[in-house]
Amino acid sequence: MTSSAAPPRSVGAAPGTDDASAEFHAFFERHHAELARLAHLLTGETDAADDLAADALLALWHRWDRVRDADHPVAYARGVVANMARGRIRSTVRERRRVALFWSQRSEGSDGPDVAAVVDVRQALERLPFRKRACVVLRHAFDLSERDTALALGISVGTVKSQTSRGMTELQRHLGAGAVDGLAGRRK
Repeated sequence: MTSSAAPPRSVGAAPGTDDASAEFHAFFERHHAELARLAHLLTGETDAADDLAADALLALWHRWDRVRDADHPVAYARGVVANMARGRIRSTVRERRRVALFWSQRSEGSDGPDVAAVVDVRQALERLPFRKRACVVLRHAFDLSERDTALALGISVGTVKSQTSRGMTELQRHLGAGAVDGLAGRRK
């Protein structure tokens, strides 16, 4: 591990001794890959696994004085990963339900959803970085104002404007101009 990856000393209740830091580094080196594999198996998301493992290890560092005194620190770490994975799964399920509910309420004047188009849009949205995707979805799918979108995401209205514009441009590149115009029909 490089010195730039050292746990921050000024955060939370992090231990103040070099011994504690060395112990944590050794724990990190021994168990990071295992915790990332656990996160991957629990969530099924390759990209999220390292993030979940890193978040879990950061949480462990904040409580390292208690963790290292535990009977089974690795079991404790696995529990933290499992809880974080459960939270991520619950969040994903809620998001999918909201999207499904949104699309089920949008059947105005059509015989049924264009399933292929919905799949294309979802795949194109998944390609967008989170902030752009969130801005586009909140602005156009949930019909929120720029101000309400900024409040929901904790960012400025200017950031909402730029991220939405850039996100729509990327969607246009992925889907074609006609499809994006249909998505943004009410918000030109």
